[in-house]
Amino acid sequence: MYPNLEKLLLSGPVVTDGAWGTQLQSRGLPVGACPDAWNLSHPEAVEAVARAYIEAGSQIILTNTFGANRSILVKHDLADRVAEINRAGVEISRRAAGTRAKVFASMGPSGAMLMMGEVSEDDLRAGFSEQARAMADAGADAIVIETMTDPAEARLAVAAAKETGLPVVACMTFDSGAKLDRTMMGTTPEQAAEQLLEAGADIIGSNCGQGIAGFVEISRRLHSASGRAVWVKANAGLPEMRDGNTHYAQTAEQFAAYIPQLVAAGAGFVGGCCGTSPEFIQAVCKKLRSA
Repeated sequence: MYPNLEKLLLSGPVVTDGAWGTQLQSRGLPVGACPDAWNLSHPEAVEAVARAYIEAGSQIILTNTFGANRSILVKHDLADRVAEINRAGVEISRRAAGTRAKVFASMGPSGAMLMMGEVSEDDLRAGFSEQARAMADAGADAIVIETMTDPAEARLAVAAAKETGLPVVACMTFDSGAKLDRTMMGTTPEQAAEQLLEAGADIIGSNCGQGIAGFVEISRRLHSASGRAVWVKANAGLPEMRDGNTHYAQTAEQFAAYIPQLVAAGAGFVGGCCGTSPEFIQAVCKKLRSA
């Protein structure tokens, strides 16, 4: 493991942040709009989200750059601003963090299917490299590759991120199969661990896809296969539709109740994904202090 990541773990499990999209929407981001563009148009709102998580106890915060790769930004007529949007995202989180938290830059999937021929490996790698370079130049402490379902795309993203010399966290989403223990492509936690580590990931993990209860066994399997502390960011239960809006019914306290089991299963970095908020991070911190 990268030495700087090992240092973070010396005092116990590290608390990361929660969802960003819903937090931005609560501050006025229209549904369907490009969240990453707000790094340029509404930096104060983006910084408010980062600050809220730091105040809640996050030791690592991410950046508002999940969809800031060329393949996605071109759909918003922003392909010429990839570097600018990613640099701004890191700089905003860096301002909010100061010396209180580390900034791990977020890279999400391209939205294009390799196996369907929608994008070539060379173009995908080039797009991830462009994004990763901008993040590194802006001062990110590490790069987190999130919500990956295709191990081939994940490996390309890891390789691109490793070119920067920064530590790399790589996460797959396990939400398929009878036990919700496979990615959309059928990849198991063991297969994901092997492929991501081989590609050069320093930390592996899982985010999104299902509620926190299902992450206990996924964490155990990822930890067993890798021998390393696992990165986990679970959803606040499964989403429900209420009056045309997505709603997550799980409370912060219900979510945090699973944290001791996650840690026992090998999770070393814990936070939240869809449906979570600063209140969830506060509850996680409280649970860890009382453990």
